[in-house]
Amino acid sequence: MIEIISFSIHDRPDMAKQANEIRQKVFVEEQNVDPELEYDEYEQTALHYILTTDDTPVATARWRETAKGIKLERFATLTSHRNKGLGAIMLQRVMKDTVPFDKKLYLHAQLNAIPFYKRHGFVIKGEQFPEADIEHFVMEYEPQKIRMNNE
Repeated sequence: MIEIISFSIHDRPDMAKQANEIRQKVFVEEQNVDPELEYDEYEQTALHYILTTDDTPVATARWRETAKGIKLERFATLTSHRNKGLGAIMLQRVMKDTVPFDKKLYLHAQLNAIPFYKRHGFVIKGEQFPEADIEHFVMEYEPQKIRMNNE
């Protein structure tokens, strides 16, 4: 059974620990991201998510409001659970929670994740840039692009 729980780290420090363990494995260990860059001051204000399968935490994400809109961040799925549609389920849940705010939704996508986000209505904006020594593009949600990206 798949379940997604949203939480604040203040209300659910136990879940914050689980999310951090997933991010540690994906970003710090797999991608060699500096832990100081991975765990930032926005941990306190972001709304976090955990996706579990059979009560096992396997994916996480968060979003936060910025001056530019709503930034979707820290999408991470354990290697053992990738390519099973869980990232799409997580993204759809986060978007269900954020689209009603009627603000620009955007994210910084790693190059290998761009096709995934395009399938969900995100489009590249601007030039490629490094973040935590990994190349990214800013992508913004444009719902009218979903069908076009899937054709």
